[in-house]
Amino acid sequence: MAILSPRVMNFAYGFGAAVVIVGALFKLMHWPGASAMLIAGLGTEALIFGLSAFETPAQELDWTLVYPELAGGQPTAKKARKEEPVEAQGILSQKLDAMLKEAKIDGELMASLGNSIKNFEGAAKNMAPTVDAIAGQKKYADEMLAAANNMASLNNLYKSQLESASRNAEANQEIAENAAKLKEQMQSMTTNIATLNSVYGGMLSAMSNRG
Repeated sequence: MAILSPRVMNFAYGFGAAVVIVGALFKLMHWPGASAMLIAGLGTEALIFGLSAFETPAQELDWTLVYPELAGGQPTAKKARKEEPVEAQGILSQKLDAMLKEAKIDGELMASLGNSIKNFEGAAKNMAPTVDAIAGQKKYADEMLAAANNMASLNNLYKSQLESASRNAEANQEIAENAAKLKEQMQSMTTNIATLNSVYGGMLSAMSNRG
């Protein structure tokens, strides 16, 4: 349980660091009271470190849940690309069934068209086309025209699905690139913090040796 609020602790960290720096400045410049200032600065810093032991640890976010590649796993983008064609195929199949049902193209209709064609062929051979054959031919032409229109709509739908899949693939690629950049920045930040700690430790050691 934290003794002080995070805002107060943040102020204490900044104020303590300022006192340490001022004490080090007095010591390096050999100004009067340098030893007292250095003792005051280090004492203040020690007190702040002691209070920080009671500070509630910050919640660490598990970035591997969003970017599995940070933990050595596979990016979720690959899975999405694999599932996209299957989902698109299911949508296209449903749309095709709906279009065929709307156009009333079924087994009975196909049989009727076949009979109409046979009647038309027989009438052509006998050079005496009948009214039924002419009606069957007109119905066949109308149904073929409706089927062609439905196929055009199906092609447009398929094109739209492909464009959507392409956009999703580009978005997933961008997510993977951002994750890689984030990893590089985190590694760079870790290196910079380690370097800063080393310099800070060396400064404290130098001041302790001179003291």
